[in-house]
Amino acid sequence: MERTFAMLKPDCVQRGLLGRVMAGFEEKGLKVVACKMIRMNEKMCREHYAHHADKPFFGRLVKFMTSAPVLCLALEGKEAVEVLRSACGATNARAAAPGTIRGDFGLSVQSNIIHASDSKETAEREIARFFKKEEIFDYKRIDYETIYAEDERE
Repeated sequence: MERTFAMLKPDCVQRGLLGRVMAGFEEKGLKVVACKMIRMNEKMCREHYAHHADKPFFGRLVKFMTSAPVLCLALEGKEAVEVLRSACGATNARAAAPGTIRGDFGLSVQSNIIHASDSKETAEREIARFFKKEEIFDYKRIDYETIYAEDERE
């Protein structure tokens, strides 16, 4: 099974949407294998969003992401990266389709509820950045055999 990383942003935390967003992951069939709340410091934030460092909004992004706690998650499932990105919807929450996380809960580009890894390689780096190996759990969900067809199970 593939793993991906999600970060529920300060707006999600402050608006009391953590449970609703996480419930959607589990209802979809994604397995939570790691979860913790942290307060990102500026150094950690600049490292995580280094690919945006040259963009005009970078300073605002760092200020926003360090303004309140975030919830970090490692999720597991078949094609988990793509499944999660599809569930998130468009980065600009105003353009995100209804039924997606951003489409249902957001109206902003910056305050758009969730960060999700954009590839398997990025997911591996992000999971390693926020979790120690002993903080990631391997277990079998009891509904595993009803989530996946026999030929889809690994």
